Amino acid sequence: MADLKIPNLNNNSDKYLFKKKLFLRRKSKRKLTIESSIMLTSSLLIIYINYLVPNKILIFHNFLKNLIILKSIILNSFSYIYEICLAMLITVSLIFALLLIIGSISRFLKIIKRKTKRIQFK
Repeated sequence: MADLKIPNLNNNSDKYLFKKKLFLRRKSKRKLTIESSIMLTSSLLIIYINYLVPNKILIFHNFLKNLIILKSIILNSFSYIYEICLAMLITVSLIFALLLIIGSISRFLKIIKRKTKRIQFK
């Protein structure tokens, strides 16, 4: 009777990993002010760094040209997929056929080299 385990319904389930570690209190005004000021200064820093980059318009034009070139290269590579798959199929089938030939030759050699004297166990 001591081995019988009855589930305790009073225990909370451990279904969620951080169920009891959830921080539900509101943040104070001071903490919210500090976080918002940090976010504002970091965004202004990022904008300033982007402002310092020279020839931004030229970079965007080259980016668009490169995207168009990349699209054409991808379309050309898709046109060759048939040939690539066919070559891979031929290679795999040749390897498979070679393995079958080697296996059949080894079985023929086992048949030919079989000893006539067999040990009979009684």
